[in-house]
Amino acid sequence: MAMSRALSPSQYLCMHITSTGQNVSSRNIQVSCRSSNKWSVQEDLLRANSSYNQDRLNTKFAGLVKDVKYALRTEGNNNRLDNLASVDSLQRMGIEYHFQEEIESILQKEYKESACFHKYKTPFEVSLCFRLLRQEGYPVPADVFEKFKNNDGGKFGLNLSQDISGLIGLYEAAQVGVEGEYILDEVANFSGSHLNACLANNGSCVQARIIKETLKYPYHKSLASYKAKSFIRNFKGINGWGRSTLQELANIDHFLTQEIHQHELCQVSRRWRSLGLAEDLKLLRDQPLKWYAWPMAMLAAPKMSQQRIELEKCISFIYVIDDIFDVYGTVEELTLFTEAVNRWELDALADLPEYMRSPYKALYDTINSIGYNIYKTYGWNPIKNLRMTWASLCNAFLKEAKWFASGVIPTADEYLENGLVSSGVHVVSIHMFYLLGLGLTNESSHLEDASAMSSSVAMILRLWDDLGTAKDENQEGNDGSYVECYMKGHEDASTELAREHVAKLIEDEWKKLNKEHLRFMSRSSGSFSKASLNFARMVPLMYSYDDNQSLPALQEYINSMLYDDLSMSIK
Repeated sequence: MAMSRALSPSQYLCMHITSTGQNVSSRNIQVSCRSSNKWSVQEDLLRANSSYNQDRLNTKFAGLVKDVKYALRTEGNNNRLDNLASVDSLQRMGIEYHFQEEIESILQKEYKESACFHKYKTPFEVSLCFRLLRQEGYPVPADVFEKFKNNDGGKFGLNLSQDISGLIGLYEAAQVGVEGEYILDEVANFSGSHLNACLANNGSCVQARIIKETLKYPYHKSLASYKAKSFIRNFKGINGWGRSTLQELANIDHFLTQEIHQHELCQVSRRWRSLGLAEDLKLLRDQPLKWYAWPMAMLAAPKMSQQRIELEKCISFIYVIDDIFDVYGTVEELTLFTEAVNRWELDALADLPEYMRSPYKALYDTINSIGYNIYKTYGWNPIKNLRMTWASLCNAFLKEAKWFASGVIPTADEYLENGLVSSGVHVVSIHMFYLLGLGLTNESSHLEDASAMSSSVAMILRLWDDLGTAKDENQEGNDGSYVECYMKGHEDASTELAREHVAKLIEDEWKKLNKEHLRFMSRSSGSFSKASLNFARMVPLMYSYDDNQSLPALQEYINSMLYDDLSMSIK
């Protein structure tokens, strides 16, 4: 795989990726960590050089952060719209976590003064204020957009159709809507149709690239870390702000964060190799890089290193157990495995076939270890709730296995109800919930909110997975499909109509997720809610297969986060 810059010390010493092609496909992702013994002398030299350079970077970075903090606290007093634009830029660059206090102060002031209604007049201004407040959990009413309708019929004025920046702002704002906000549906339809018309009539215009990016990757439904490079490339600066300041800040942050991710990936790979499961069961997916990409996307803040590493362990076993159910076990064997997971006792090993014993023992030890680590950090061990999620997952996998073994095609509702559990999202969400230190007080209410969010994410993942044009992981096992079940119950529906129905379900589920996000942000820490949104945003990258059964978007994301030099994109 070609890389855009020389290897950093940690890359040189620790890891490389091999691939049969340029795109990430289902089985060609491999990560390895080299033995450190024969590298001891070189490692000492490189480490010393890296430490010196990193100290200089840290000093430079701290100065830039200080400058931006000062600007956020002072310059916005003169022009509050510039402050909102600055918040938007920091979020799109993926560096907003350094300025949480300043951002909170800015948005709180906007909300208290109802600036969306009174101070801002243009579609772009109102849309920006509305979206930023909604994203941070402020319940701004959607009727703020009524002011842009004509008096003679209640439709948006044609003069808006010529305001490209306003249309882009409106389209972005509409993505944070919840169920029943029909005004935002109108905003989305109006802005989307006129932006598409602009592309059709002026496909080569200066703004065409930005319009295409907006329509394909609206900010609220896209990973900021995935689109940061594109935003930085197009960034022109803000009044009173130097373009180079934020770009340099983003570049250094990217480099420092990249080093953290590289070291974490090395730990993840070593841990997976030490289990020996890929050697014992040759048909298991052997993809620690792909598994790590999930928590890397979900928990973006560098300080969440331990949470990312622990969460990857959980995710890896979802894939392992899925493979056991999909390509290895008979229904009788899978029943024994499911019973063992429900019992959660080492004595259950004696009842399992030989090939199931090592993965069961590894699962049992790993999840118990995660629970103990949470106890050491927060003073409470949630192992009871953790193991219950694994029992539910295996129960759902077993139900699917029995369906497929008997040739039964469930109804669409039956399939989806079970599929939400077998997606594994609830398992990941509950582990993440406790890894973030939640659930220690008012557990039932917070856990209920977390479960509601995870259900929406699970729906989005399950439906995206079933929309995939390639068979997941190119395996020979059984795989269900909501589209197949839906068409069975709607004999007059074509595949195209069924897929349109699924796309509408995903759109509606995002509205439910947005509603749960607002509710969760009002009652608890935003870390879990924002991670859940990132979970949903990562789904298209994981399931957008091309004709070669590869994942080009995922490949681009991994390259960007682990290997690419961000400064290469700055012009």
